[in-house]
This record gives sequence, structure tokens and C-alpha cells, in this order.
Amino acid sequence: MYTENRATAVFHPLTEPEFMQPLCTKSIKEIFSSCSDFESRQIDLGLENKISVTVCWLDGTVLGTEVSASVIRPLTQAVRSGVCHDELSAASRAMQGGVYCCSAKMYDNCDDTVYALTHGHCAVIFDGIGKALCFELRSPHMRAVSEPTLEKTLKGAKDSFVENLRSNTFLVRRRISSPKLKLVESDVGRKSRTRVAVMFMDGVAAPETVGELAKRLDQLDIDALLALGILEESLSDHPRSPFPQFIHTERVDRFAMHLMDGRIGILVDGLPVGLVLPVTLAEFMKVTGDSSMHYIISSAITLLRYFALVLSIVLPGFYVAVAMYHQELIPTKLLLSIIEAKQNVPFSTAIEVLGMMVAFSLLQEAGLRLPTPVGDTVSIIGALIVGQSAVEARVISPIAIIVVALSGIAGYALPSQDMGYAVRLLRFMLVLAAIIGGLYGVGLCLCVLIFTLSSMDSFGVNYTAPLSDGSPGGLRRLLLREPKTQNKFRDPALNTPDKRRQK
Repeated sequence: MYTENRATAVFHPLTEPEFMQPLCTKSIKEIFSSCSDFESRQIDLGLENKISVTVCWLDGTVLGTEVSASVIRPLTQAVRSGVCHDELSAASRAMQGGVYCCSAKMYDNCDDTVYALTHGHCAVIFDGIGKALCFELRSPHMRAVSEPTLEKTLKGAKDSFVENLRSNTFLVRRRISSPKLKLVESDVGRKSRTRVAVMFMDGVAAPETVGELAKRLDQLDIDALLALGILEESLSDHPRSPFPQFIHTERVDRFAMHLMDGRIGILVDGLPVGLVLPVTLAEFMKVTGDSSMHYIISSAITLLRYFALVLSIVLPGFYVAVAMYHQELIPTKLLLSIIEAKQNVPFSTAIEVLGMMVAFSLLQEAGLRLPTPVGDTVSIIGALIVGQSAVEARVISPIAIIVVALSGIAGYALPSQDMGYAVRLLRFMLVLAAIIGGLYGVGLCLCVLIFTLSSMDSFGVNYTAPLSDGSPGGLRRLLLREPKTQNKFRDPALNTPDKRRQK
């Protein structure tokens, strides 16, 4: 299943042969019946036209002009000289350089031939010997490399991943020009046979983590891999947890930084996003631009993010608990102001906060799903007109709007959108706990949250590291960033063979 030394790692996916027919032109045409993009052409080779082959390809995955120039023309010229007298000699001649293509493979079964055709190859079928020559002629049609749309930075690179797997691996290798950057590909999905590339730095990434990832990929048995969620739920240690267990990034430079830190990256053909593992909660509070800033400024912004995280989770629940059960904690002037604002409001504090949180979530989802101009308009209308009208109509108290809005804005300060969804869910849970038990309910819910996070692992790395990895100075390393010249060691939680990143 998996073999490894310090230079290689081999993944063997669980894929079974699907097309068991003998390899011939008829069987290939039967397999691709009702496929309008399947093209084939029979060609007679040799001086006496005794050799007949069939050239077939899928229009769109390869270009017809490339088939004519790189396969048909050189193949006919090579055998027209009279050197090839039968199909076996013609196939050998083509494999030895008779066809102008850098990648040429010979197959003797339908399964491999069909796989090659669907992945951008042109097949030359020799029915007499039951073999097919497949030449890689992938179509260059793809989306150009563009700027990141979700992870923007001022001082970082401006290129991001695209839907083409080979283009993505090239972008990573352009940043890490080392033979120690290992790239292992496998096929996932019995029907889709989607290519998945696993990238890691040999000697830096922990061999145990690479082996565990290989084992889980081998055990992945699905029909098709068309979304990242399928891969995440199948590979994660805690698939039922709402907390993200993979780093999603569209930035090539961030992906390469994680590889150099000792993590493992996953790229999926057709998806312009890279996955990184193992992860900790602290990684979701970092952005690529932190490494380009002065360490004092970066540390200050990191502290601000953690403050925003706590504020976004705790503030609505704390306000509900204090307003309903612990009014003695509120200063007198503020309490009188709250009482005056709520005199004509017909709803309780709990209903107010829950209603505003639901409305805020609806506005957020509407802004994400609608086109940009319409989404901005909906957000402005919801925030200004509807909110102001609700206050003037005395349906909602101003303090409830302030609390929910401040909590939502603090959630926007989180770098990870996946972590933002988990925080939004926790916000509702703490409000419900506050309604039931006041501050005691909030405290109990927070204890359960801390216990849950500290019991989670990501490929052998504790989710709350560096607070729980046993090394000294965990809180300092979590909140503060050292100068680059003093940050000489990699994260000890990753258990990397090469501990030092600089001498």
C-alpha cells in the first residue's frame, strides 16, 4: 500500500479495473458510445498500406491540430520510408521517437487506455497486436493565473492557484526549486478518477504524517471527487466537529510556506484551492502578510485577532446572561439607560439577541451569494434602513443591535472563513446557554468548548498547540512573533526531522 524511504513515497489508490474488454478499436468505440466529443480516424501506414491503425482522442481535452501535427504526420512519415513492415515494428518505431511527443506510453488493456484518453492523451490503437500508444497532448485551454480573490495582501505575491493541476504544481516548484520537494499523485474516485497530488518536503515533513495520509487516501472509496468537502470529511480525524481541520488557501506563497514549515499539501485537479495539514487553531489566526510585517506590528495585530475571536464568541451570550440574571454586574448609569431603551420594546432580551443574530446571518449569506453590486446594496439596506427602522419602531432596543453588530464585526476580523462559520455557530450556542443558566451556563459551555478543542488531534498534532505541546513559552509563541533572525526552529508540535529553519 505504501512504501517510503527518505527520498520516495508511493500512493496506491484503491481503484479497480472498470473496462475488462480486450483492447481493440471496437471496444474503445463501445465504451465512448453516445459521446459526441469522441473522435477517431483510421489511417493506413506503410508503402503498401498493409498496416492499419486507429487514432482516437476526445475533442477539447486535446487539440485536433496537435493530433495532426504531432502524431498523424510524423507517424505516416516514419513508416512511409519502408522501415516498418508490420504493426509491431511500427509501434516500436513510434515509441523510439517516430512521433513528436515528449510523453509516450504503451498499454495493452482498455482501462489504462480509457484513463489516458480522458486525461488529455491521444491513443493510436494497433488492433493486430492488441496494444495502444498514448501520447500526451493536453489542451492548453485553461483559466489564466490571476490575483487571489479571498486572501489579499499588500506585500505578497499576486498569483493564485487555478483549476489545472499541473499548472498548480509548477507554481509551487517555482517557489521551491529543490529536488527534496516531493510530488506524489494518485487517482481518487471510482468513476471520476480525479488526480490528487500530495506535496511535501523530504526530510522536513514527518514520515509518520506522510504515511498516515497515504493510508487514508488508500482507504478512500467514493464514486467521484468533485468537491473539497468529500476529501476533508474522509481524511479528517474528527469529521463531526464544526472546527476546520484543513487549511484552505488559494495563495501559492502561503502553500509553499507551510511546506517549508514541515506540513503536507494536497492539490486536487479541477479545484483552485490547496489543502494543508496538519493544522492547529493558531494557524487559522495567521495570514500570509504577517511574515512581511515588522514583528512588533505583526504581534499587535495577532493580539487584536485573538481579542476579536473572544469578543465574537462571548459578547452576545455574556450580554444576555447579565441582562436576564445578573443585572447587579451592570453599572448603574448603563443599567438605567438599558431600562429606558427597553421600556417600549415588546420582546425579551433573549428574543431580541437571537432575532438580530439570525437577521445578521441572513444578511451575511445574502451578501455572499448575490453578485457583488447587489450584495453590497443588500448589506447597506439591511444595516442602515432595516436596523434604523426597527429601532425607531421600538421593535428592537439599540443596545441589542450594538452587541450583535459588534460581535459580527469582530467575527469579520478572523482570517479564516471556515473558522468564522464555526464561531458563528458557537455564538448561538453560548446565547442559548446564557438563556438557560446565565453566566453559569456560559461558563459551563466554555469549559466544554475548551475540553473539546484540547481533545482534538490533526494527524497526531494537538489542535490547541502550542498551548498543549509541553514546550515552554507556549502562550508567548501563540500571541507574539519573534524577529526572523531569532526564529531559528520549526514548530516542535509538527515533529519534523529537520528542526532548524536557519543556522
